[in-house]
Amino acid sequence: MNKTFFAACAGAVLFISGLGAKACTRILYETGENRFIVGRTMDWAEDPHSDLWLFPKGMMREGGVGKGSIKWTSKHSSVISSFYNVATVDGMNDNGLIANVLYLAEANYGDPATSKKAKISIGAWAQYVLDNFSTVDEAVSGLQKEPFVIIAPTLPNGAKATGHLALADATGDSAVFEYLNGKLIIHHGPQYRVMTNSPSYDEQLAIDTYWKDVGGLKFLPGTARSADRFARISWNLNAAPKEKDQRLATATTFSLIRAISVPLGIADPERPNIASTVWRTVSNSTQKLYYFESSYNPAIFWVNLAKFDADSSGKALKLDLSERPMLSGEVSDKFIPAEPFKFIAP
Repeated sequence: MNKTFFAACAGAVLFISGLGAKACTRILYETGENRFIVGRTMDWAEDPHSDLWLFPKGMMREGGVGKGSIKWTSKHSSVISSFYNVATVDGMNDNGLIANVLYLAEANYGDPATSKKAKISIGAWAQYVLDNFSTVDEAVSGLQKEPFVIIAPTLPNGAKATGHLALADATGDSAVFEYLNGKLIIHHGPQYRVMTNSPSYDEQLAIDTYWKDVGGLKFLPGTARSADRFARISWNLNAAPKEKDQRLATATTFSLIRAISVPLGIADPERPNIASTVWRTVSNSTQKLYYFESSYNPAIFWVNLAKFDADSSGKALKLDLSERPMLSGEVSDKFIPAEPFKFIAP
C-alpha cells in the first residue's frame, strides 16, 4: 500500500507510508469516585525508540519548523513519551491535562504556503497543549482560534507524519481534534471517551452506534481493525465496573487497554493500520501518576509528577529506554539531565 499513516496512537502518533504498520487505542475511564484515568496503546511495526522526559515549566519553546515557527514559554511542567525522539505523542502536565496523539490516515492540515499563521511541527502539537493549557476547556478555546498551521514533515525512516489529538482532564472533560480537508474539527464533551484511528471520528461514532444496537453480550467485532477496536473497547469500557479504590481503578484501566492491544509479532502487510502494541500508558489525572508498560518487559513503572514539581532544577530530564531496561515502581529518581530533543522538522 502506498498510503501515509501516523502512529501517535494519544491519546499524542506518527505514521509511515508503506514502511510500517501503525494503529492505537485511547480510552477515558471513570472511577467510582468520579475521578478519571486515561489508558492508551502505541501500536507500531517496529520499536519507535520512545524515551520518557520530564519538562519543567518556564522552558522556551518553538514549533520546530524553522523560520515562521510559533514560539512560547511553557506554563506547565509535564511528563511525556517521545517518538523516535522527534515528537511528543503522549503525556500529562502538572494540572492533570492528558494528551494522546494517534494515527489518522485521513488527516489533512491544509497548504501551509497559503497561510500567514505561525507554523508548528506535528511533533510539537501535543507538547504545545501540555505546555500552555490547564484544562480541556482552555485547550479547546485556545486551539479553535487556530494560532498555528501544522506541518507534517518526514519521519526519520523517510515517511510523512500525521494524526489526530485526544485530550482529557481531571474533571472528565474530553476532546478530539482532527484536521480534515484542511479544516479543524473538534468533538468536545465527556462522552468522547474512546479514540482509535481511521475512519474520521464522526464515522467511527456512527459505526459504534450500529454495534451498540447489536449488543456486546451477543456479538462484538474481533479483528484488530480500527473500527472493530473502537466498537469493542467502547462496549468493554461501558461494561467495566467503576472502582473506588485507586489501585484497583488503575488495574482496571490497564486490563481494558491490554484487552484491546495487539500481540507482539502480529501484523498484516495488506492492512498497514494493524501492528503490534509496543507500549501502553495509563495516566491518572488526579494523582498525577503516569504509568508506562513496555511490551518488551513484564513490568510496569511510573512517574509521580508531583515529585518532579517539588524537586525540579528547571532542567529537562530524560529516562533512557533505548536498552529496554527492566524497571518497576516509581522511577522519578532515575531521570537524568539531558538536552531536549528537537521536534521533527521539514
